[in-house]
Formats: sequence, C-alpha cells, structure tokens
Amino acid sequence: MAEELSAATSYTEDDFYCPVCQEVLKTPVRTAACQHVFCRKCFLTAMRESGIHCPLCRGNVTRKERACPERALDLENIMRRFSGSCRCCAKQIKFYRMRHHYKSCKKYQDEYGVSSVIPNFQISQDSVGNSNRSETSTSDNTETYQENTSSSGHPTFKCPLCQESNFTRQRLLDHCNSNHLFQIVPV
Repeated sequence: MAEELSAATSYTEDDFYCPVCQEVLKTPVRTAACQHVFCRKCFLTAMRESGIHCPLCRGNVTRKERACPERALDLENIMRRFSGSCRCCAKQIKFYRMRHHYKSCKKYQDEYGVSSVIPNFQISQDSVGNSNRSETSTSDNTETYQENTSSSGHPTFKCPLCQESNFTRQRLLDHCNSNHLFQIVPV
C-alpha cells in the first residue's frame, strides 16, 4: 500500500494527459522501450500513420506492440483513485471520469467548442414503425434523415454530410463516427 502511494505521488497531473490528443488518457497504453503513455486509440492511429516509431520520441516500437499495445494498468488504477482539476471550471474530478465531465461542463464546451469524446448517438424508438422518415438524435439535438427501403425490406439511410447512401441505422452511426466525427455542422 505504501509502495503504491509513493508511486502515485511521483506522477504529476500532466502525466494523465495523452501527448497526441491532449486529453485525459482513455485506455492508456505504454511503449516498452521508451515507456511513453498514450490513449490506446491515439497510439494505434499513430502507428498506422508513422509505421514503427513512438509518436513522442520516434523510438522504435516492436511489431507486437504495434498490433497489441500493453495497457498501462498501473496508471489506470492511479487514475481511478486520484483527482485533478477540470481545465475550465476547476472542479475536482477523478481522472478516469474527466472525459465524462467534459461532456457536461458548459465552460469546457464554451472554451473548446465541442465535447472531447465521441457523441453518444441513439436511435429514437418511435421511428421503428415509420416507413417515410426516421429520427436519429444526439444528446442535445435531433436531426431527421431520409429513409429508403432496400430490396430486403429493411430501411436504409443516406448520410446527411457526404450523401453516401444505403446504410442501416447502425452503419450510418458508425460511418458518421468514423468519417465525420470532427466535422462541425450547424444544426
């Protein structure tokens, strides 16, 4: 216990932020050679882009690490126990809950424009039986998408941002999250 406390006190608040996305770490992973820590998703994206080098120091990263990076479980445990200040409202939040806090922090959203996390899209239940239109809603706003019916009788949708068509409801949400996540569109 004393050993864990001493390890935890050697960290600074900056150690809980990813050097790639500049946000609180989400599923932290650590490189073996240089011991740098990143969000898992940021690390894997950087590996696809740069190949074999650490995104921070350009040190070598093994093929095994590139495919399956080792989680920094020690850091995850510390993030569950210790708090830090929100960048905007100064409220003390456990580090592992910070991204969730940013979703509801008005000052954070005013400062940075959008929440730092992927929006939680949900399909409205009353759209299931409607054959002409379907509603897909985010946490704050509702948009209507044109619905068509495929040859199999299942409804399909067209992306309102790029006009690509023939998506199922779930595939449209996945498409928007992967291709248009940071695209800001007036509502």
